[in-house]
Amino acid sequence: MEIDRWKQADSLLQSVLERPAGEREAFLRNACAGDEAMEREVRSLLASHRWAESFLEIPAMEVAARALAAERGEDAEETGDPLAGRTVSHYRIAGKLGGGGMGVIYKAVDTRLNRFVALKFLSDELARDPEALNRFRREARAASALNHPNICTIYDIGEVDGRAFLVMEHLEGATLKRRIAGKPMELDALLALGVEIADALDAAHTAGIVHRDIKPANIFVTERGYAKILDFGLAQLGTDEPLTKPGMAVGTAGYMSPEQAAGTALDARTDLYSFGLVLFEMATGNLPLAGIPPSSGVSPGLMRIVSKCLENDRELRYTHASEIRAGLQRLKRGTDPAGVRWKAIIAAAAAVPTLLAVGYSYFRRTPKLTDKDTIVLADFVNTTGDPVFDGTLRQGLEVQLEQSPFLSLAPEARIERTMRLMGRPADARLTPELAEEICERTASAAVLEGSIARLGSQYVLGLRAKICGSGDILDEEQAQAARKEDVLNVLSEIARRFRTRAGESLATVAKHDTPLAEATTSSLEALKAYSAAWKAHSSIGSAAAVPLLKRAIEIDPNFAMAYALLGRLYGNMGESGVSAGNTSKAWQLRERASDRERFFIDASYDLQATGNVENARQTCELWAQAYPREVVPHAFLAGIIYFVSAKYEQAIEESGKLIELDPDFSIGYADRAFGYINLGRLSEAESALRQASRRKLDIPEFSLVRYEMAFLRDDQVGMEREAALSRGKSEAQDWISGDEAFVLAYSGHMAEGNRMSQHAADAARQAGHLERAALFETGAALREAFAGNAAAARRGAGAALELSQDREVEYGAAFALALAGDSSRAQTLANDLERRFPEDTSVRFSYLPTVRGLIALNRGEPSKALELLEIAAPYDLSQPRSSIHGYFGALYSVYIRGEAYLKEGRGAEAAVEFQKIPDHRGIVGSDPIGALAHLQLGRAFALSGDVVKAKTAYLDFLTLWKDADPGVPTLERAKAEYGRLR
Repeated sequence: MEIDRWKQADSLLQSVLERPAGEREAFLRNACAGDEAMEREVRSLLASHRWAESFLEIPAMEVAARALAAERGEDAEETGDPLAGRTVSHYRIAGKLGGGGMGVIYKAVDTRLNRFVALKFLSDELARDPEALNRFRREARAASALNHPNICTIYDIGEVDGRAFLVMEHLEGATLKRRIAGKPMELDALLALGVEIADALDAAHTAGIVHRDIKPANIFVTERGYAKILDFGLAQLGTDEPLTKPGMAVGTAGYMSPEQAAGTALDARTDLYSFGLVLFEMATGNLPLAGIPPSSGVSPGLMRIVSKCLENDRELRYTHASEIRAGLQRLKRGTDPAGVRWKAIIAAAAAVPTLLAVGYSYFRRTPKLTDKDTIVLADFVNTTGDPVFDGTLRQGLEVQLEQSPFLSLAPEARIERTMRLMGRPADARLTPELAEEICERTASAAVLEGSIARLGSQYVLGLRAKICGSGDILDEEQAQAARKEDVLNVLSEIARRFRTRAGESLATVAKHDTPLAEATTSSLEALKAYSAAWKAHSSIGSAAAVPLLKRAIEIDPNFAMAYALLGRLYGNMGESGVSAGNTSKAWQLRERASDRERFFIDASYDLQATGNVENARQTCELWAQAYPREVVPHAFLAGIIYFVSAKYEQAIEESGKLIELDPDFSIGYADRAFGYINLGRLSEAESALRQASRRKLDIPEFSLVRYEMAFLRDDQVGMEREAALSRGKSEAQDWISGDEAFVLAYSGHMAEGNRMSQHAADAARQAGHLERAALFETGAALREAFAGNAAAARRGAGAALELSQDREVEYGAAFALALAGDSSRAQTLANDLERRFPEDTSVRFSYLPTVRGLIALNRGEPSKALELLEIAAPYDLSQPRSSIHGYFGALYSVYIRGEAYLKEGRGAEAAVEFQKIPDHRGIVGSDPIGALAHLQLGRAFALSGDVVKAKTAYLDFLTLWKDADPGVPTLERAKAEYGRLR
């Protein structure tokens, strides 16, 4: 039979197999329509179908050829296999995996690299067929051009005894077709595989390769649950001539796009159509017979993706596989309500293996840990002489073990504090002996010791877990790595074995077990730099860790957690734009991280990049639920999310949970103190700092807390003391310098405040922190605008925008420009904020309503301003991002609403708004509106006819500004207005 006829038979066979068993007979008769020869061939293929589910889902052509060979009496079982046991090139054939008329697939050992491979031989008969040989070579060219973890790797192509062969990656597992087996897949597994398949297609399409035969039989699922796309034999490579004649369909009937079935020119969108069918089959167990049933049981979010894939008009489909991947990733994040329900069902089902694991654990008599215990992780003893393992393996093991919701490692802050109490440097090497002593001092349960040694050309890794005090061995593991490149994989394996033997259920180990090379990096050098960055961040500060993280990313540009940590540190330093860029990159690479790290990346992405605080809250709540001993979600909730949401009581509650989980995590006490300050409860804020002091904890944030409290108490001596103590401490000095400039302006000392601000901006600029410098310039512009110095305000806003277009800088500059009368530039900046940050909570509910309300006032439209400010009301008492990073912006919506009421002549309503500002001094801090609110109250009371209250309010303002710089326009107007009242 000619090759074209074989392809037709193959397509028809696949279509028959996709039908329910009871419908196949009628379908086959109708499809063949009098072509008796074709009907006989397909029936022969159906009879031989048991051969079609081998290692690489042997195509029907091979099955057919095998059936013909059997008809001719050519039985391979009887005649023997001439290649069995032979060494071909440097591949020693170990056994047969499957075969047929097109050829045979063997398992072999690569004797040079000591690894298993698969050899795919073309049969003698087909080797003489130019088209079959062309397909074989095309498969080699297409797949070998791609280097992607979800595409089966082609290592080599060769020839022996006149027979061509491919050398392929050896896989263990089953095809997706077998995995589906006519039943719906669990949503978590479907989404995980779907993301990987989409990513592989995106890589192929980017390289100019269209697969043209995407179907479950050509997608392999490894034993570890990863997808691999197979069989690029029908691939279209760039502008190469197609394999078939014009008008002839190529592919598998049932999975073809409309244009593919019509035999017209194809592009990457044909694969996306086929992928949509695969997704539907994964979700339901079956292909749709005629369109998509309206009630298919598929989650709504997934159904939307499938429907767009299956548009008949390819112009209406997705353009790129990356768009499908992004949609599937969003579903994985839990944004689809139906997906959430499915996950709840899956979680309930997971309880069954957990119960089985309990029974297994009962009969083991070795010691076990509980979910209340902590483990101290010692540094690895490295006798290899290779420094790349120093610190690296401990970091790698930490990443592996922290995937566990059951195990808990002693926090680094607690270990460092204990070492200081012991008179040891905080960054001292944690030898097994020192780790055991720390284990006892911290009341931890066990110490985990690791080692690595050379054995010839191989590496031997060891792991020993001992119960503190008793010395009982909890577990002992040892494994060999053939090469340095295999060490991280072996470390992942022994970590997995330790988790089960320490008492963790088999179910959670299986669920949270991303190999180290995928959870971090496959590069030891990159992991070493990452490990050093963590140590530097912990012992020195954020700035010291930045170059090390950049080095890790330089070595491995796909190191997701290195980007995520770098984004977090830049955020801590006030470099929000750079932070957002790195965090976005981490989010794009989030599939290369563990489950626990994905929570960190997702939450950071919404906090640093999108600004969507509600999404971040949901992620943190799910994170804390999945990992109940994890402190970071509580830190995000306590120190950022609930502040931006104006939920200060909840912030204090979360900080309490954080401190309970880790009493040595200093930031918990700072968050708690700031929460109390926002509520005006200064004595309780002071108590939080005393609690930290009793544990001998001290971080730069504590200096800022004390400075803020001294300001709110009008304690000039206390402020000067904290400012003096902060000098020489880079982060503390930076923060307090910014606050000092606002404090000076709060009492009308504009010139001195601007000098302080300029000095801080210059220092930040010299250090390369341009966004931080821009925030100092923004603060100066705002102060000048409030003081009535319009020209200076416009100059300052321009200087800030030359340094950065970060969202807080744009907001502050827009507000200063609008206050200075430049509504046009302010409107342009507001529009840019809306375009660039459509999800950002502060932008949507604080920045835009406030700036646009102020612009409306400039245009004489106070009613319009009040209307624009309605959306801001739930966030009136919040601390938007600008007040966290730049000390300005809190209660600005209240201030502008009060101005609007004044312009409308509604003095009583204006007084209510302005009174909110002195009533919430802890939230407003040293922002100039705290002082100006008294002036505005005077105007409101005067407007409503209450002269006594008006005089008192004016006098309060004039007292605050009694030593103000002479000639400040706002002060001169206030004096004149007060004089008229008298």
